[in-house]
Amino acid sequence: MNHPRINLKTVAAYAMLASASTAFAHVTLPRGGVTVGSDYNAAFRVGHACEGAKATTGLAVRLPKGFVLSDAQARKGWKLDVQKNAGDGEVRWTAESAQTALPASERAEFVLRGKVPGTPGALWFKVLQTCDVGSVDWAEVPASGNSTAGLKTPAAKLDVVAQGVATVDVRDGWVRQSVPGQSGTGAFMKLTAPMGAKLVGISTPAAGVAEVHEMKMEGDTMKMRELPGGLDLPVGQTVELKPGGYHVMMMDLKQALAKGATVPMTLRFEDAKGQKTSLEVKLQVGAPEGADAAAPAHQHKH
Repeated sequence: MNHPRINLKTVAAYAMLASASTAFAHVTLPRGGVTVGSDYNAAFRVGHACEGAKATTGLAVRLPKGFVLSDAQARKGWKLDVQKNAGDGEVRWTAESAQTALPASERAEFVLRGKVPGTPGALWFKVLQTCDVGSVDWAEVPASGNSTAGLKTPAAKLDVVAQGVATVDVRDGWVRQSVPGQSGTGAFMKLTAPMGAKLVGISTPAAGVAEVHEMKMEGDTMKMRELPGGLDLPVGQTVELKPGGYHVMMMDLKQALAKGATVPMTLRFEDAKGQKTSLEVKLQVGAPEGADAAAPAHQHKH
């Protein structure tokens, strides 16, 4: 659909973590999904120690049913224990001393590798975080659906998607509203590709043409150009399409787009091996609260 991102949060969020409770300290996987039957490097990101603790001293990942573990990455100064029991395996890292524990002020990744199931769906990795003071069991799973909103200690989620469906995470998407007679407008979003990709095409029934454009200063003039080769999405990094920068330019609008309406859009991607995938999204018309909706003047130049 947080980049980035220990959970790809903003710099402001990192500052909050320094004094936040465990509600802000989720153990997470990088945003984005993985294709059915693929090998996957699961990098569990630890953003903070337990509440009131000075360091994380242990991390135990319980493997969900259907995930076949191949190996786990050792950490210097930590003991690694691996249990490959079918359906209930566990990978556990334990600091060998207080000096090698993970300080609360630092972030780190604990990595294991394995193959995901051959059927689409959400995989939930339950993680026990142990600290010098207390522990947190990140094990809550929603009763229905895949949203972790409202959960205090959610398990780490991995979306397994069907062949041909892009694994790119799309978040905070919106379209600038338009008025009758207006021929074009812009769409904006945040994209994160866990394995890297390139955004190579866009289509929407709301416009005759949709292209990825870049706005930048040339001398004292702001100009806009199409990116004919597509937009690169580096591995694990969040690329933001926003007013005044990269954005989707929608031209030949079929009708005015009123605030509150929804615009369906198909995003097409290509990976380093040339494999093509697509993703269907629905974007709300109107800037969400807190978004920078400024539209600097520019000259349209191809």
